[in-house]
Amino acid sequence: MAMENDSSVTEFILMGLTDQPQLQLPLFFLFLLNYVVTVMANLSLINLIYVSSHLHTPMYFFLFNLSFIDLCYSFVLTPKMLMNFTSERNIISFAGCMAQLFFFCFFVNSECYVLTAMAYDRYVAICKPLLYTVTMSLQVCSLLMSASYVMGFAGAMAHTECMIRLTFCDSNIINHYMCDIFPLLQLSCSSTYANELVASIIVGTVVIVSSLIICISYAFILFSILHMPSTKGWSKAFNTCSSHLITVGLFYGFGLLTHVKPSSAGSLGQGKYLSVFYTNMVPMLNPLIYSLRNKDVKLALKKILKRIN
Repeated sequence: MAMENDSSVTEFILMGLTDQPQLQLPLFFLFLLNYVVTVMANLSLINLIYVSSHLHTPMYFFLFNLSFIDLCYSFVLTPKMLMNFTSERNIISFAGCMAQLFFFCFFVNSECYVLTAMAYDRYVAICKPLLYTVTMSLQVCSLLMSASYVMGFAGAMAHTECMIRLTFCDSNIINHYMCDIFPLLQLSCSSTYANELVASIIVGTVVIVSSLIICISYAFILFSILHMPSTKGWSKAFNTCSSHLITVGLFYGFGLLTHVKPSSAGSLGQGKYLSVFYTNMVPMLNPLIYSLRNKDVKLALKKILKRIN
C-alpha cells in the first residue's frame, strides 16, 4: 500500500478536542486515566481468559478477541490524542495519518463483526443448547473470527487506498483529534465522490449485515425465552445476553450518531465530541461490563487471587 500521492501536503495538524488552554491539562489527566483503565482492564480480561481453563469456551473466545481489538484500538488513537493536550501543534505525517486511518477502520469493522459472531453464539447457546458444542466447534469459532478480521482488513484497505488517491493542496488542519474519513474529505481539493461512495457501501454493508444478524438472533432468542416454562430459565437467558446487548447498544449507538454523514463543518465538530464515547469510553466499559455482570469471570478472578495469596 503506497503512502504517497501527488498531494502537496506532507503532514497534517490535528486540532484536537478543544483549543481552550485552561481545559488542556484537566482533559489530559482525564483521558490519561481513561487510557490506563482501558489498557489494564482489557489486558486483565485477556490474561484471565487465557489462564482460566473453564473460560475456554466459544463465548469467552469471542470475548478474548473483543478485548484484544479494544486494546489495539486504544493504542492506535489515544496516545496521539494525549499528545495534543500537551503540545501547541499536534503534527502527524501524511503516512502516519493514513496508517492511523487504516488501523482505525480495521478495528472498528472487525469489532462490528465480532459482536455479530457473539450474537450468533448466544442464539445457538439458548435456542439449540444440545447442539451447541457441535455447532460452535473450535473450527467454526476460528473461521468466524478469521472472517471478521479479513472483512475488517478489506474494508480498511478500501477506505485507505481511496484516501491516498486524493489530492490535498489547501488547508492541512484536521478538525478532529484523529485522522477520520469525513474530516479528511473536507480538506481535499479533488473530487471525493468515489470516497463517499466507497464509505457508504462499506459502512452500509457492515451496519446492515451485522444489525440484521444481531436482530434475527435476538428475535429467535426472545421467542425461545417466552416459551421457557420457568422464570429461572428466563433469568439465566437474560443474564447470558444482557452484557452483549449493552455492549452492542453502546458501540452501535454512538458509532451511528458519529458516522452518519455530516452535512456541515458544525456537524463535523459535533461528531468529534460524540466519537469520544465509542473511541475512548466503549473500549474501557466493555471489559468492565463483562467482568462485573459475569459470574464465570468473577469466579475465575477469585481462583486466580487465591493462588496468588
